[in-house]
Amino acid sequence: MDEQANKIAETVLSEASRNQTAKVAARILVNKKLGFVVPTAAQKRILLVEFARKNLTLYGKAFDALKLSADMDLDDPESVARHMKDIVVCEIKSTSKKKLGPDFRGYFFGLTTAELLVAQNLKDRFRFIFVNTANRSHLELTLGQLFAKARGVYPTWSISF
Repeated sequence: MDEQANKIAETVLSEASRNQTAKVAARILVNKKLGFVVPTAAQKRILLVEFARKNLTLYGKAFDALKLSADMDLDDPESVARHMKDIVVCEIKSTSKKKLGPDFRGYFFGLTTAELLVAQNLKDRFRFIFVNTANRSHLELTLGQLFAKARGVYPTWSISF
């Protein structure tokens, strides 16, 4: 297989493997005490409604975590509405590759259409958080920064029967 095919094949990891690494990555971020939180399903529903009230597009599957710059009650819609400016929506992209440097150069990952649309709509209120679970490093990028850093983009379709 050529290099591009190998990279594409890497993105087709088993769902269980991806979920395990993503859960570890989320715990690493929360434990760093930088304001990252992982919302519950009920809190995600509140966020979806409150973002929609502000005409902001948010899909529940297009984000994994939040970065909060103020104390708020994510279980209270009024608190969420009052603190919208203090919420950055985050999609976690994780890896356990030991040879990856802090700049994540050489990291190949998938980006869903939902993630792309939400990132475009929320602009600076959305971040991609890259986490290496092997060395606990992370890199935080806006969509613009992500594309500026990209050395290649390989569109694919994932299909499920």
